[in-house]
Amino acid sequence: QVQLVESGGGLVQAGGSLRLSCAASGRTFSRYAMGWFRQAPGKERELVASISWTGSTTKYADSVKGRFTISRDNAKNTVYLQMNSLKPEDAAVYYCARGLLLSSAGLGDIRSYDYWGQGTQVTVSS
Repeated sequence: QVQLVESGGGLVQAGGSLRLSCAASGRTFSRYAMGWFRQAPGKERELVASISWTGSTTKYADSVKGRFTISRDNAKNTVYLQMNSLKPEDAAVYYCARGLLLSSAGLGDIRSYDYWGQGTQVTVSS
């Protein structure tokens, strides 16, 4: 059983920064792509950023390009999302999820992700 635990959410003013972390259980973390998604009230869950198992390939939603950065530390079984220049429209519950094994395919397809964390709330005040 894989467990994903997000942390780092909170309340921040517009223009501020937050760094989300997602700690994964298990010894195979380094073999899987990982992704960050978000869901705002009344909206569908959407991809924010994803990263291949090697870390060499990343994918971002157009709305966050240039502001957010996804990274991973396989030695710590952790994936990060650095969020800068936050906007009120970035407010949502942020989830991390596990993608495909040993593949960079499907980084942008929510159907490629099987295990999900419980989410962490990000609130951005204007």
